[in-house]
Amino acid sequence: MIKKIETIVSILAIAFILYIFTFYIEGEMGVVLIAFLIVPPLVSFLFAFYARKRITVSIFSDAYVKKGSELEVTVIIEKKGKFPIAVAEICPGASEVFEKQNKKYRLSLLTEEKSEFTYKVKALVGGNGTISVKNFCSCGFLGFIRFKIKNGLPAPISVGVIPEIPEVKHSSQLLRQIADSVLTSDDDSENDTELLYSLNSAPGYEHREYVQGDPLKRINWKLSSKKRRLMVRLDEAVAAVQPLVALDLYRRSGADPEKAVLMEEKLICSALGLAKVLIKQGISCKFAYNTGDGTVVESIDNPDYPDVVLLKILAEKVVPERRIDIDSFGSVCSCVAATTEPGGSFSGVLQGSENFPSVSIIIPEPAAYDGFSELWYLDETDNVFKMV
Repeated sequence: MIKKIETIVSILAIAFILYIFTFYIEGEMGVVLIAFLIVPPLVSFLFAFYARKRITVSIFSDAYVKKGSELEVTVIIEKKGKFPIAVAEICPGASEVFEKQNKKYRLSLLTEEKSEFTYKVKALVGGNGTISVKNFCSCGFLGFIRFKIKNGLPAPISVGVIPEIPEVKHSSQLLRQIADSVLTSDDDSENDTELLYSLNSAPGYEHREYVQGDPLKRINWKLSSKKRRLMVRLDEAVAAVQPLVALDLYRRSGADPEKAVLMEEKLICSALGLAKVLIKQGISCKFAYNTGDGTVVESIDNPDYPDVVLLKILAEKVVPERRIDIDSFGSVCSCVAATTEPGGSFSGVLQGSENFPSVSIIIPEPAAYDGFSELWYLDETDNVFKMV
């Protein structure tokens, strides 16, 4: 508002000086000055006004970038027809996982029908982000006339910023609890399998020796240690022995986006760090996370698969007020719920569900919540899960 008042005052001052100069000092020179001060702005106005519906902008970038590196963004400006365009002004935008974009880019399309340039933006926080065009204007060549082009702006580009999955140490009470629940369920599963095959009069065929290509989740680690060679289950009872890691990236409506993405990055790293150390210890797990089509549950039975799941998570935008669908998990021996905000119906249903004999909750950082005696967080100093 102040700038508009300053502009109006400046124009009125110039008009007053021209009036005094023309009618009281030098008439002919005053007419020349009036023509000089009116014609160029008018031509500049016509250029900018005519171009506002004849120029388009588009942006391109990679779908993923590593945290701490720079993402290269290409911007392309195109015009329709041969008439020269004075100046196109572009203001790029970026979400909270990237550094703020305040720079404006201006270019002219005189004889060219298309022009492009690239700029770089640094990725600061792991998570899903967007690159966009915040403002796009058609400007006159004098620089003070511009028309915002609201129609035809390109859709924001979704970009996943890849954080490093931490190498979690296995000397943690949380991991021991999960391993104990797996061993207990494994014993029950083995007894059920022996009974099943004895009833079918086909004993001794529920296991065979491991061959390359068999999924690690089918290995019976207890029997393998006894026989001193890897033994693979031929039954499906091992599915119930897998623990579940559920990633709940919950964000309140109206939450500070900059703080929210930091908490979400910590939680993603904690959950996938846990899955990674479990598979290294020979324990395959189920991993649940939200997508645009609902909750997805995948089996992580390969040391390389946490990195694949990470890319899938980073491809999804966090939807405010959306919880993970806990009814789709099925029966598991143990559940680890990684959530940005425990409490309410989410924790109550998890703890009361018959599908989860034991439940542990991971939060992004140490914090106290009413109603919880056991909360875990990943200490980034030594990469060990600790109790709050």
